[in-house]
Amino acid sequence: MQGLPGFIPTTDKIRYLNALLRVGFDTLDFGSFVSPKAIPQLRDTAEVLAGLDLSETQTKLLAIIANVRGAEQAVSFPEIQYLGFPLSVSETFQLRNTNKTIEQAFAEVEAIQHLCAAHQKQLVVYLSMGFGNPYGDPYNPELIGQFTERLIQSGIEIIAPSDTVGSSTPESIETLFRYLLATFPAIEFGAHLHARPEQVTEKVKAALRAGVRRIDGALHGLGGCPMAADDLTGNLPTEHIVYLLEKEGIATGIDQNRLAEALVLSSEILNTHEPPGGPV
Repeated sequence: MQGLPGFIPTTDKIRYLNALLRVGFDTLDFGSFVSPKAIPQLRDTAEVLAGLDLSETQTKLLAIIANVRGAEQAVSFPEIQYLGFPLSVSETFQLRNTNKTIEQAFAEVEAIQHLCAAHQKQLVVYLSMGFGNPYGDPYNPELIGQFTERLIQSGIEIIAPSDTVGSSTPESIETLFRYLLATFPAIEFGAHLHARPEQVTEKVKAALRAGVRRIDGALHGLGGCPMAADDLTGNLPTEHIVYLLEKEGIATGIDQNRLAEALVLSSEILNTHEPPGGPV
């Protein structure tokens, strides 16, 4: 939603997220406690949270935060289990994304982790530019391992290398995750991948072959990074991930009828608030 120019009414966000809560997902990234100037679309996250029906769902809520101030807001809500923080392995992107160096961002992680521990929350760290970057900054799987070691020392237990600009290949995905899962078996690694439509199947299969069981997606594959090589590079379509998992014989616990209903609602709401020039 955050990339859409038109503000989606709070009531529509609540309708949509309540539909997702009935599908059976493990975790729902439902909003962000970030500057309303930076992301005006999500300025109503607290209001949205108040409207969610959590009475009959096992789905855990995750909120994205970009600094300690946002974390202080997020931990005040007992309904939220996870806080998500973007830490880049690219110095250039970290400065552009949060106006901090990597060392400053690590200090932020430490402070946020202390807040999470004090409020019984769990911090999920996304390692953006986790499969390379367009800036010429250093990158290799061992660098991701070094970041992981530092995060483990801070008490982080869930880490998601993120393909921020869609630069990953099935080979690089499998190589990285096999290395990480073998080297750090106690850590839960997630895959946050971006892809063109024709790349989705092979990228998901590569993550599965490596042993990943936490995979991020968005209905219809909407969203992505404006710095990606082309406009067709978006998030992995959740419905495609579910289909592939079922085909591989991996139980998901997903209610297919509820998923179909959420897909229809997603199209209805997001097409109602489409940007000028055509549907999203």
